[in-house]
Amino acid sequence: MTLFLQIMLIVTSVLLVLLILLHRAKGGGLSSLFGGGMQSNLAGSSVAEKNLDRMTLFVMALWVISIIGVGLLIKIG
Repeated sequence: MTLFLQIMLIVTSVLLVLLILLHRAKGGGLSSLFGGGMQSNLAGSSVAEKNLDRMTLFVMALWVISIIGVGLLIKIG
């Protein structure tokens, strides 16, 4: 169980960093490298951005669960 939580923590940490970097910021960010900078700002939030937000929140929830799980396993010993 400890090994599973540690692997999940590493995978979700990497995914979380990548997903956050893909978000469009004021400066464009890494999402502009993949064509995100070509979109008009007048269109509002696209379906792709909403799905990216949902995936980021889901991965963040898994990350928090794995952090709490590893912490509890360390405390219990």
